[in-house]
Amino acid sequence: MKKEKKRHLKNYNNAGYLFVLPFVVVFLIFSVYPVLRTLYFSFTNARIAGVGDIDFVWFENYKRAITDKFFWKSLWNTVRIWGVNIILQLGLAFLLTIVFSDIKYKMKGLPVFRIIYYLPNLIAATSIAFLFQTLLDWRYGTFNQIIAAIYKLFGATYNPIDWLGSSATAGNAIAVIQTWMWFGNSFIMLMAGVQGISKDYFEAAAIDGAGRWTTFGKITLPLLKPILLYVAITSLIGGLQLFDLPYLMSNPSSASYGSVNTAVMYLYKFGFTTGTTQTGYASAIAYVLFAIILGVSLVQLKVFNKED
Repeated sequence: MKKEKKRHLKNYNNAGYLFVLPFVVVFLIFSVYPVLRTLYFSFTNARIAGVGDIDFVWFENYKRAITDKFFWKSLWNTVRIWGVNIILQLGLAFLLTIVFSDIKYKMKGLPVFRIIYYLPNLIAATSIAFLFQTLLDWRYGTFNQIIAAIYKLFGATYNPIDWLGSSATAGNAIAVIQTWMWFGNSFIMLMAGVQGISKDYFEAAAIDGAGRWTTFGKITLPLLKPILLYVAITSLIGGLQLFDLPYLMSNPSSASYGSVNTAVMYLYKFGFTTGTTQTGYASAIAYVLFAIILGVSLVQLKVFNKED
């Protein structure tokens, strides 16, 4: 009886592997294999994957990437856009979190506001790029027309600004758009963390006469540290991989292109653009960028867990 029971359990357990097999196969083909293939190409002189003779050059591509001033310039553009974005994004998310978590305000309709704030995150990047290119057009854009109307009310003259065509404003404009897209996601994360905190803390603080800023700084913020760590690291990973909006909203011939050319756009130039394709070098850039993201993420993790 015991042997038959063991045989039955073994057959039952083996059948479970059939259910996970499709996922494992898809994961190996579309995730693991491309990563390993990219690592292989990063040590070669491949210009187009699978075309022509491929020879190993070992670390030459990595040396080139580390000494490439244009790569570092594109990385600085990425960090600058991400920096403005994360300050505005977290600032707005924190402000909304304070308002909706304050027991004195007793704000209602949180589920509705969650949906409204998160909606921009569901819109395709191509649609958002087209929308804001229209709104920020320096001649006919709605944004410039609204500002011109306000100036006119005070008897002043407004010179239209080329928000996306000027190197002084293009990066900040894209950062603000990114904030509009993602602050709802950060707000939902922070509110989820706040709702996990016992209300007894807030009620005790209110009884003791603590103000909303004191309550937020002494109770809410310290207990939100795990959520903040998650938001910070995921924001960093997404920010340093910024590609879609700058690529869709910039023109290589415009004066602003040099200020919004991100690291992934620079990678794309060598990885997929006809005439400049250098698969080996693009692969090395990808791994250098991965190493930078990993390093900064570990620093963030150490800083957040410093007290622990």
